[in-house]
Amino acid sequence: MRIGMVGLGKMGANMAARLVEHGHEVVGFDLDPDSVVRAEADGVEGASSVDDLVARLEPPRVVWLMVPAGKPVDSLMSQLLPILAPGDVIVDGGNSNYRDTLRRSEACAAAGCHLVDVGVSGGVWGRTEGYSLMVGGDADVVARLRPLFEALAPRPDEGWGRTGPTGSGHFVKMVHNGIEYGLMQAYAEGFAILEAKEEFDLDLAGVAAIWQRGSVIRSWLLDLARLALEENPDMEGIAPYVPDSGEGRWTVFEAIELDVAAPVIALSLMQRIESRDELEFSDRLVAALRHQFGGHAVKREG
Repeated sequence: MRIGMVGLGKMGANMAARLVEHGHEVVGFDLDPDSVVRAEADGVEGASSVDDLVARLEPPRVVWLMVPAGKPVDSLMSQLLPILAPGDVIVDGGNSNYRDTLRRSEACAAAGCHLVDVGVSGGVWGRTEGYSLMVGGDADVVARLRPLFEALAPRPDEGWGRTGPTGSGHFVKMVHNGIEYGLMQAYAEGFAILEAKEEFDLDLAGVAAIWQRGSVIRSWLLDLARLALEENPDMEGIAPYVPDSGEGRWTVFEAIELDVAAPVIALSLMQRIESRDELEFSDRLVAALRHQFGGHAVKREG
């Protein structure tokens, strides 16, 4: 199959390369010309613009977007829809808010095109190990794109599937990332407790290795935790600052709207936000309040 790929950052370039390795033809474009050159080294056919990319494809076209959520997707949609033909397909493989996906699907339908939303998980390991793909869209359109999903997934019949109508793929990926927040926070807190028990002088990477086989808490994240601890046992040089892509927030908002209790995901999000508070104003205020009502000593800086 011949498709267009817009967005050749690390994830997009790796996905394009994997498709090429599995016999597909990929025409790629990125705003960064160097990214296009690097992708060409992996067998991707470079395009000079979005217009050039579309011109190199035969109807019915498939244009796969791997760009940041929000305005970049809207900007690309506004460029693509006037130059695409009825029956063409746009695939949004980024972490878009599913509500935006539903809105964009209506615009695509008005132009006679189809929008397929694909939540992609796999990170930097996906090129060799395969990606988990959560696919939302019309069943017949998803069936048409099946060869692409089979090539990108760990195995043709594993690691991917149609989750439902358009919007469902991004919705499932949103919740996936919320769960990821909670899992990472639990591992981090557990290893912090182990690290604090100084009298045992625990080898944290060694503990992770024990847990990797047979334990009920074994997982790919634990595998990655072991690698991180082997490379940097004391986490030296890493700032305690954890950003978030937005999907954890969306998961919490959705839980509230649906009246579903999700305390672990919500608290893991709050912990990430707290990590960015360099002034730690809330902690300072708590200390001041303890001094006000109970005369408790306040630890001074410096």
